[in-house]
Parts: sequence; C-alpha cells; structure tokens
Amino acid sequence: MSWEGELTTVPLPDFPAGFRWGVSTSAYQIEGATGADGRGPSIWDTFAHEPGRIVDGSTGDEACDHYHRYAEDTALMAGLGVSAYRFSVAWPRVQPGGAGPADPDGLDFYDRLVDGLLDAGIDPVATLYHWDLPQPLEDAGGWLNRDTAARFAEYADLTAARLGDRVKLWITLNEPFIHMTLGYGIGTHAPGRMLLFDSFPVAHHQLLGHGLAVAALRARSISEVAIANNYSPVRLVGDTDADRAAARAYDALHNRLFTDPLLGRGYPDAPGLDPAVVRDGDLDVVAAPIDVLGVNYYNPTGIRAPEEGSPLPFEMVPLDGYPRTAFDWPVAPDGLRELLGQLHDRYGDALPPIQVTESGCAYDDAPDADGRVHDPERIAYLDGHVRAVHEAIGAGVPVTGYFVWSLLDNWEWAEGFTKRFGLVHVDYPTQRRTPKSSYAWFRDLIRR
Repeated sequence: MSWEGELTTVPLPDFPAGFRWGVSTSAYQIEGATGADGRGPSIWDTFAHEPGRIVDGSTGDEACDHYHRYAEDTALMAGLGVSAYRFSVAWPRVQPGGAGPADPDGLDFYDRLVDGLLDAGIDPVATLYHWDLPQPLEDAGGWLNRDTAARFAEYADLTAARLGDRVKLWITLNEPFIHMTLGYGIGTHAPGRMLLFDSFPVAHHQLLGHGLAVAALRARSISEVAIANNYSPVRLVGDTDADRAAARAYDALHNRLFTDPLLGRGYPDAPGLDPAVVRDGDLDVVAAPIDVLGVNYYNPTGIRAPEEGSPLPFEMVPLDGYPRTAFDWPVAPDGLRELLGQLHDRYGDALPPIQVTESGCAYDDAPDADGRVHDPERIAYLDGHVRAVHEAIGAGVPVTGYFVWSLLDNWEWAEGFTKRFGLVHVDYPTQRRTPKSSYAWFRDLIRR
C-alpha cells in the first residue's frame, strides 16, 4: 500500500517526543448491533427511524458493525501505528433506561475493546457522551431537564468503575455546542427540537453534567480528564460596526459559551443566555479542573450583520477562495493555527494542554478498478492541518496530540451513508474494509 506520487510536499516537521497520534470514532456511527445484549434505544435510534430525518433514509442499526468487528478494526489501528484510539461509550449499552445499575453485557463489550487496544499498544481514550442520550431520558426532558446532569454523573461513575483502571484519557462530552445547536436549537439532529435561543438550558445542563462527571471520574480513576469542544474561528465578512458586533456575538456563542465557564470565567455575554437557569454553586462545579482541552476543528465561519428582522444577531455566509470538501466546508488549515493561537492568547495560564481530538474531511472516495482507494485530497487536507498544529506548537501553544476523524467511513448523522470521512473505506453492504492511500500517508507520518 502506497500513497507516493499523490502529493508532493516538503518534508513534514518533527513533533515533540511523546506527541499523541490517534484516530477517532463514535459509538452510534460505527457500532451497529443496536438491539444486541440489552442495549436500549437512544435519541438517534428514534430520530433516524422517523421518515425524512436522514438524507438517504438510512439508520445506524448496522453502521460499520464495529460491535462484532472491533478486533479487525483494532488490527487496522495497529497497522497505522497510532498511540491512541478515541472511541465513545454508548450510554444506552451501559444504562438502557438511562438510570439504575449498569448492564454488565454492555460493559463487557467495552472491556473486550479496551483490553484489545492495550494488547495492541494503543491507549484507550473514552468519550462518555457522543450525542446518544437514552430515549427514556429524552422523554423526561432530555438536556432541558436538570436531572439529566445528575444521571450523566451516575453513568460516568458506573463506566469508570468498570474501565477506570485501563482507560488512559476520559472525555466527558463531545461538542456540546453542536449537540445543543443542531439537536435542540434548529432540529436537524436528534432529538429534533427547534428552540433557537431557548435551548440555553441544554448548554448549562451539559456543562453541569460535565463537572459532576469529572468528580465521579476522579473518584474511580487516576487517568486524565478532558472535554472535546468544537471551535470555529470567526472570519468577519464586512467592515461595519454591526458586522463586528455580529462576529462578537457568534464567537461568544460558538467558541466561548462552552469554554469560559470551564476555565473559571463564568458565562460570556452570549445570545440566549438565561442566568435564571444557573443555580448557586453551579459554576464552581462546571469549573472543576481538567487535564486536557479537546479541540475539534473543521473550518472557520464567515459572519456578517443580519438582515433587518432576522431572529439571529448574526448571519453565517460562505467563505470564498478556499477548496471545498464534499460537505461543502472550506479547507482552511490556517484556521486551525489561528484557533489554537486564539485559545492560548485568550486563556493564558488557565488553558490546559490541548489535544486536537477531531480533524478530518469528507470526500467521495470509491475503489478504482483494482480495488484501491486513492484520496489525495484527504492527504493534502491532513498535511496542511498537521503543519498548522506544528506552527502553533512553535508559537508556544501547548498542543500534545492530534486525532484524525475518522478511522472508518461511517454513518454520518443526518447525512446517513452519503459522506465518507475515513482513512479506511467501508463497503457498507459487505462491511469490507479497504485502507485508503491516506491511511498509508498517516502510517508513514507516525513512523517518522
């Protein structure tokens, strides 16, 4: 397997010793086996089975069948030479009803996965919540209900009691901003609510759950604890005071709402903020010290002032002059360097070490006549973003890891099977895995 000739670049720079190279996935996107071993329904099971919700009408019922093929997928990671694998635990496998004792069969799967990773010399990095809330908790209000934060801490305790001696890094939440916005704000993701700025309780209760889970994890495990936030540097489109105000509003909502309170600064002045939701002592819980800040980055966001009468205090606009992915996202490695520098400048000594916990791109990859999958655009994407991380390190930003999204082509939420992010191509009818040329490129990078 080779990637040579698909991309001509100057040699990549050297990274610090101990830098963590990894790949990421999430449970509902790859596991399948949604009815196996007592697993309960999640909000994504419900959402995906509602007509019209998913672009191609598919569901995650089988996805990549990782639940049965995890050993094959672990071997693929060992072939890459990654030092870490970021996966998510499916809350409905651990607590099918969202409360009560753990289902031992569900935890048995993660026991097998974690032990297999360790046997392969790969650090298990476990995300506790990657958007698959047990449906009974959503029926009781979901993240709009403060009690869900307490239920999340209980789930964290049960999971860490079983896996805490072997998981090397815990990540409490994945992209709480995206989950709030797409799931509760505009309804394009599960659970499909359309509350706009009335979704602020979802933000606070996720963060409260994070803080409570940090305490639960510390009691069960000596491993490091993190959160994975999605960030997008704001690119101002326009030059008026109104445009600048719009950019500040969007930056507060996307980049600061889920970071300022984590680092002890309280909530920023963000659209929709409702102080009545925040009780005495909550912010101290939210600001429980973390060891790592996970940064998920895909693209910057163009912002200008909205048209009169808009329900939003900003307008999102396309950014010209960039190559585009199959998701029509701009490819902007400089945005990652910019973002990492902004975090360093904004939070100073309060900023813990950063690991880039997601970075990747979707393209329409397909095997050629010989069965090989060439994806030079993905190689170029990763090359640029790895260099951006190195530049940030050189500027003093404490970045200690980089995880590619994703190991496998997978079920891409509302886009179903129509978007491919993987280093490994998956033929969904047969579940055949074929490493792409980007797999070989990343393997060779790690070997250096």
